[in-house]
Amino acid sequence: MANILITGASDGLGRALAGELARAGHRLVVHGRDAGRLAAVARETGATAIRADLSSLDDVRALAARAADHVGRLDVLVNNAGVGFGAPGAGRELSRDGYELRLAVNYLAPYLLTRLLLPALRRSGSARIVNVASAGQRPVDLDDLMLEHGYSGVEAYRRSKLALIAHTVDVAEELAGTGVTANCLHPASLMPTTMVRDSGYGVIDSLQQGLHATLRLIVDPDPDRATGRYFDGTRPARALAQAYDPTFRARLAERTEALLHTRRP
Repeated sequence: MANILITGASDGLGRALAGELARAGHRLVVHGRDAGRLAAVARETGATAIRADLSSLDDVRALAARAADHVGRLDVLVNNAGVGFGAPGAGRELSRDGYELRLAVNYLAPYLLTRLLLPALRRSGSARIVNVASAGQRPVDLDDLMLEHGYSGVEAYRRSKLALIAHTVDVAEELAGTGVTANCLHPASLMPTTMVRDSGYGVIDSLQQGLHATLRLIVDPDPDRATGRYFDGTRPARALAQAYDPTFRARLAERTEALLHTRRP
């Protein structure tokens, strides 16, 4: 029986994961932004619920502190929460800290949450970090990290997911030999979720496909202790080359740390 934290568990893939993992007997902490939906998931699964808005770095810090206090030892962190493409033609949006919204929620929040929960993960002795990324990736322009020029929600989403994959590679290297692994995946394409419906795109894959692929990284035995890997569904795959570039990853991490300690007006 593992202690598992799932972000974005009040809807879509996260909610499906919570249901399956609860039925398997795991102890869950579930995160969501919508209090009503989150409470329903907690009732259905017996999980501990923590509400937080991941567009706020202060909320991310509070989520990490409450989760660590509750579990003590964390066996699996599933960074699933995210913001999609947005409605067609929607303009650029900012987080509560003044950062481009998709970068903030899809990358800065899981980056910070992971770093804050590393002590709890290390206490497990055999922990897993699972980052829900996407096959939709675009290179990150470090000179326009907030996408202030030529903005589109699709571009912002894809850049944020590339950044998350690069972070996964980084943290896997950092934690090599500690017993903590970090992997990421594209669970499935355009599943029938609120995020996809809001974007106006048609559904391609089933929620069950994404659920199966993600559960595999969370609970399946891994005798090789694979880490730093990107999966397309259940298949090992390669992300865009930028995600593996040590120079880019070092520069991205440096910029990220600066953002986490700076308030924009």
